[in-house]
Amino acid sequence: MSKRAALGLRLVALTGWALIASGLTALALAATVKLLPHDTAFLGMSVGHLCTFHGCRVLRFMAHDRVAFGGSLIAIGVMYHWMALAPLARGERWAWWGLAASGLAGFASFLTYLGYGYLDLWHGRATLALLPVFAAGLALSYPGGRRGAAAARVPLLSRLGFGRAALVFTGAGMVLAGATITVIGMTRVFVPQDLEYMAVEPAHLHAISPRLVPLIAHDRAGFGGGLVSAGLAILACSWFGIRPGERSLWRALALAGSAGFATAIGIHFVIGYTSFSHLAPAYAGAIVFLAGIGLLRRPLVDGNPRR
Repeated sequence: MSKRAALGLRLVALTGWALIASGLTALALAATVKLLPHDTAFLGMSVGHLCTFHGCRVLRFMAHDRVAFGGSLIAIGVMYHWMALAPLARGERWAWWGLAASGLAGFASFLTYLGYGYLDLWHGRATLALLPVFAAGLALSYPGGRRGAAAARVPLLSRLGFGRAALVFTGAGMVLAGATITVIGMTRVFVPQDLEYMAVEPAHLHAISPRLVPLIAHDRAGFGGGLVSAGLAILACSWFGIRPGERSLWRALALAGSAGFATAIGIHFVIGYTSFSHLAPAYAGAIVFLAGIGLLRRPLVDGNPRR
C-alpha cells in the first residue's frame, strides 16, 4: 500500500472517530444542558423559560431528537472506521463507493436548513471542518482497479443468507425512514403523535416563539440525514462485506446498530413518549436487526456459513 493510500485510510478512520465523538457529545448535551448557547440565543429565551411551557414536554421533545441524532452519528462513525481499516484497506472498491454515498448523504443533509430557515452556525462550522478531511481521505484512498465491487457469494438458505437479508432490510429501512423524516422536517415538521405528546398545536409553538418550530425542524431534518447516512453504510456493508469469518464486521454492525436503536427507542421511554404507532417502525427495525445479528454471529465469528 502506498503512503498516499495509507494517509487516506487514516483520514477516513479519523472522520469515523470524529463522528463518534460528536455523537457522544450530542448525547451528553441532551442529557444535561439540552440546548446549546447559539440555540437559546436564536430563540431569545433560556432553557428554564422554555421548560415552563406545557410541562417541559416541548424541551423534552427537542432532546429526544438530539439523542436519536447522536446515536446515528455513533453508528456512522463505527461503520466508517471499519470500512476504512478493513475492506478499503484491502482495496475493495465497494467500500469506497459505500463511504462516498453515505458521506454525500450525511454532509448534504446540512443543506436542509434551506427548507426550514435555521442556519446552525456551529453545525455548519463542524461540517466545514470535517468535510475536507473526509473528502481528502476518499481522494487519497481510491482503490482504482484493484478489486471490483462484487458481493460475496452467500448460500441463500443458510444462517448467513438469512442474516444478510435481515441486515440488508434493516439498512434499506433506515434509508427510507431517514428520507421520510428529513422531508417531514423540511415541510410540516410534526406528525400527529408528536403534537399529541406535547399537547400543543403548531400555533401554540409559534406563540411561544416564532423561531421555535424552525429550531425543532433543524433537529428533525438533521436526524433524518444521519439515519440515511447510517443506513447506506450498513446496507453497503451487509450486501458486499458479509462473508464467513468476517468477525470484525459482525462487531462493527452489532455496535453500530445497538447504538442507533438503543438511543432512538430508549429516549422515548425516558421522556414518556411511548406511542406504539409512533414507535412501531423502530420496533420492527430493531427486531429484524437483532434477528440478523443473531443469525450472523456464528458464520461471521466462527467462519462456518451453515452453522
